[in-house]
Amino acid sequence: MDWFGTSMRPLAGGYSSETFLVETEPPVVLRIYRRQPQRAQVDASLLQLVRGIVAVPRVLEVRGPAREHPGVLVTELLEGVALDALLRSGPSTTQLRDLGMNLGEVLGALAGIPFLAPGFFVDAQLAVSSEGMPDDLAEWATLHRDTSRLASWPESDWRALQRLVDTSQRLLDDEGGQTPARFVLVHSDFNPKNIVVDPESCAVVGLVDWEYAHAGSLHADLGNLTRFERDERLVGPLLDSLNASTSGSRPQPLQHARATDLWALIELAGRARSNPVAALAEALLLEQARSGDLMAWPWAGARVDPDGAGHVS
Repeated sequence: MDWFGTSMRPLAGGYSSETFLVETEPPVVLRIYRRQPQRAQVDASLLQLVRGIVAVPRVLEVRGPAREHPGVLVTELLEGVALDALLRSGPSTTQLRDLGMNLGEVLGALAGIPFLAPGFFVDAQLAVSSEGMPDDLAEWATLHRDTSRLASWPESDWRALQRLVDTSQRLLDDEGGQTPARFVLVHSDFNPKNIVVDPESCAVVGLVDWEYAHAGSLHADLGNLTRFERDERLVGPLLDSLNASTSGSRPQPLQHARATDLWALIELAGRARSNPVAALAEALLLEQARSGDLMAWPWAGARVDPDGAGHVS
């Protein structure tokens, strides 16, 4: 079908792609991959791999890059609301409990899709390459100290961050008691904007935006989700559900999740000040570094809104 000949309107989301709602009957979602054209086929393969294991949109068409044309992926439009919107609406304790349980099941399902080594997906067969994947947290922090907004940090804060990095690296080296380390499918952008839910049943309708997915730590998605989501009414049931789905094999899951998320937090904190997510990330990273505590939280409420860079609760 010629999706480009139909009325479209832009949708939010996506870094390596442009996303549009195509007003066919029924409507569909069109993603155009200009920055990384080959990623269209990778994302299509990932959606086909996990379908039936976790809820994802159905792939309707995929076109690889040809000559000067970008990659294209067309999927069904999921019926539901973004989890972010539901959380902003002030859900009840019962709704938060149900959401947590359902999210834990999704994380457990992803943790059950193993890979032999960490790395990025490079083709439609989901071959994994570790080329370009950093593996030393201290070097990663130093890189951002030299090249990002972290260069403006006072020396005392930088030294505090180095100590936090050392603590985190010891946890990462252990990977929660997994010997040898276990690598699984990581969505890598597992945040409320990319999780579609049914507002009535609180079921997870679908997980979207797979462009950062890779093979990596089984703690990464938990760290991503709980970076700015700290409400115990949600996180507690989530951890209970996750432990049940993975046979309780994760000692100190939140500690390991925070250590794993430090990679992303350092990168986010170093971005331009005009980025609201970067501002929140820097405030959180500073609090963790100064306190020497990966569990530190600089705000009074249990949740902040990364889009608006403000408090929600």
